[in-house]
Amino acid sequence: MEKIIVIGASGQIGSELTMALRNTFGNENVFATDIKQATQDVMDSGPFQILDVLDVNAIREYLSKNKITQIYHLAAVLSGTAEKHPLKAWGINMDGLFNILELAKEIHISKVFWPSSIAVFGPTTPKVNTPQLTYTEPSTVYGISKLAGERWCEYYFNKYGLDVRSIRYPGLISYKTEAGGGTTDYAVEIYYDAIKQKRYECFLKEDAKLPMMFMDDAIESTIELMNADASKISIRSSYNLGGISFNPKEIAREIKKHIPEFEITYKPDFRQKIAESWPQSIDDSVAKKDWDCKYIYDLAKMTEVMLKEVGNKLKVKVG
Repeated sequence: MEKIIVIGASGQIGSELTMALRNTFGNENVFATDIKQATQDVMDSGPFQILDVLDVNAIREYLSKNKITQIYHLAAVLSGTAEKHPLKAWGINMDGLFNILELAKEIHISKVFWPSSIAVFGPTTPKVNTPQLTYTEPSTVYGISKLAGERWCEYYFNKYGLDVRSIRYPGLISYKTEAGGGTTDYAVEIYYDAIKQKRYECFLKEDAKLPMMFMDDAIESTIELMNADASKISIRSSYNLGGISFNPKEIAREIKKHIPEFEITYKPDFRQKIAESWPQSIDDSVAKKDWDCKYIYDLAKMTEVMLKEVGNKLKVKVG
């Protein structure tokens, strides 16, 4: 039986990925860790440990003690927060990855998952249907760290045979955990404000189109990639993942179908410049070919679920 650790299990992806993995591999076989407390579901359903990925000795001891065979390393400082604290973000994002790659090599971990992002792309990248292989000249600290991480993951595979797998996530949208410092966070915040106050002030322009993905599709894609036969994995840097593309005006229009009185205003901040450096849509044909990547949710279906579930969370009936 696989013994799996999720590092960064208190984050937006980590909290939901931990529960999905526990449903598959058993609660006792999926170990959740973070530098802060996790959601109640994660804390109650299986092992949880406060652990800092920068503490290499503590990580080594934990991996060995629990006979870990797979690592999902999700701990990172996201794009908006990283621009405010660039050196701290670089240290956490890069040193944490190096610790995991070195330990995985040292104690013979069978598989490692590490998330990249559309932030690896930059102003010179083709904006529409961005190819798997293209110009990657990121202009943010987060993007630079993710691009460097992709190259190191590929290096560890080529040099040491370490089975590292990665996805370039688009913006992720979830009702279970709130946003955490990213440029695409408006697409989570907008649902909360639509329900609570029937209005939202967006930090991006109305036409800032970006690739997004409902969390259920992202979790399913991650597990599919990790379950794929190694012979099918042709990309050892990070796979493009497309999801759905929309702008704030389009998501607001969809919300108004359920909450007619909803209004949106725009006050772009520093994140608008970040958004302008990213693609508007992604070509993920390589992922679909290699491991049959697929999605269930479009904007309409996602909005319906988000409004219902956020409403339940806030104890407010929508529609």
